[in-house]
Order: sequence, then C-alpha cells, then structure tokens
Amino acid sequence: MIDHFGINCADLDAAKAFYDAVLAPLGFSRQMDFGVAVGYGTQGHPAFWIGTFDGVGPNRETHVAFVAESAERVRAFHQAALGQGAETLHEPRIWPEYHDHYYGAFVRDPDGNNVEAVCHTADAGD
Repeated sequence: MIDHFGINCADLDAAKAFYDAVLAPLGFSRQMDFGVAVGYGTQGHPAFWIGTFDGVGPNRETHVAFVAESAERVRAFHQAALGQGAETLHEPRIWPEYHDHYYGAFVRDPDGNNVEAVCHTADAGD
C-alpha cells in the first residue's frame, strides 16, 4: 500500500550502516544513493528512504514495519540489528493481540525510531 516513505537521520553514515545490515536479511538493498538521501527496496523500486539535511534538529520517533517472508527472517533482522548495537524493544515472537500469525520483532534504530520486521504467516512453533 505504501509506495515509499522516508525518515530524517541525524547521522546518515550510522543510519546507512544500520539499514544495510538489518534490511539485507529481509531481501532489501540500496536502490539509489544521492549522498544526502538513500532509497532501499527491491527491483529498482526504492520504497524506504533515509536522509539528512542541515538543521534537521531532534526527531520524533517514527514506527516503520518491514515485510518479512518468514519468522526466520524476522529473527535474522533482529540479530542483524543487535549486531549494529540496536536496543531491543520487543524480542521476536507471535503477537496474538494483532492476529494469530503476526510474528514480529521491534528495535530502536540509531536515531531512536521504532523499527519492526513482521511476518503475517508464521505459526506458534516458528
């Protein structure tokens, strides 16, 4: 449903390192890099953008959920995030309050945003 969206980053180099690492297990990569803005996605379509500009100032927390094809990929996302020094907000698990097959993990990125990977087809045994 979302064509693309973007967030502002205080330290673009730290944000690039973080998103390069955590999006790779989900099958996403850099599609465009303009120096002050980087677009991530697949097949030449950047759907998620990070950027910076002079005077960005303090950011409000943003929540973004990335699609994961399996619970295994959600866990890989989580491990990649921890490898980048991210804070875990919620360990990977089934979230029955959302729906029976909602498997997600939530972390805080280098700019304080709440970032999630979610699989909508997981089973309780995943």
